[in-house]
Amino acid sequence: MSHAFDAASAAAETHAAPEPRIPGLLGTLDRGVKSVNHVIMLLGGIALVCACLVLSYSVVIRYVLHEPTDWQDEMAVFLIVGATFFSAAAVQAKRGHVAIEALTGLLSPRVNRARLLMADIVSFVFVVFFAWKSWSLLHEAWVDGQVSQSTWGPPLWIPYSLMAVGMSLLSVQFVLQIAEAILYGPDKAGWAKPKIGLGADLNRDLKDRPDLTPSGPDVMGTRTTGRHQ
Repeated sequence: MSHAFDAASAAAETHAAPEPRIPGLLGTLDRGVKSVNHVIMLLGGIALVCACLVLSYSVVIRYVLHEPTDWQDEMAVFLIVGATFFSAAAVQAKRGHVAIEALTGLLSPRVNRARLLMADIVSFVFVVFFAWKSWSLLHEAWVDGQVSQSTWGPPLWIPYSLMAVGMSLLSVQFVLQIAEAILYGPDKAGWAKPKIGLGADLNRDLKDRPDLTPSGPDVMGTRTTGRHQ
């Protein structure tokens, strides 16, 4: 019992070196993007905490000390915009964006694989257009020296740059997942073993024990083909 307990504790506390899910250059790119996403998620969490602090400070200054303010609201908006757009790629890597799964259990694994691949392609096209438009707005704001209409007047290239870089990262994430799905199957693209709620996600990420993470139905049909995520 004691040896088993010690082994389980060591396994829970020891984090293995990250391995690319797929071989070759595509696997190296996937691992690099995963590292970037990890850093961005940390920065996004810090940005959200800073936004909460800024808004709390604004409430105290306005309603307790009765002093006018002109920068807290826009500062909080910039922080939230940065956290939202920069973390979009990391959320997509976990398939964490909002999705309607009403048809998943009604369709065969082959149809589900085709449906999800098509959804990724359509989403990629939309995100590329969004990124292109954001870069266009960023260029215009930089060249024309555009600022907001508030009394603080921060330059508008700041939020546009956050949107442009975030959507560009999300485009790269879609390209990787589409290539992984086509070349190596849906389990390598993060489609297999869908998570069940937030608890499963926390169990996987914080405890580093995917074997303890409950998995949903095998709608992709990957378990019958011998693939494992």
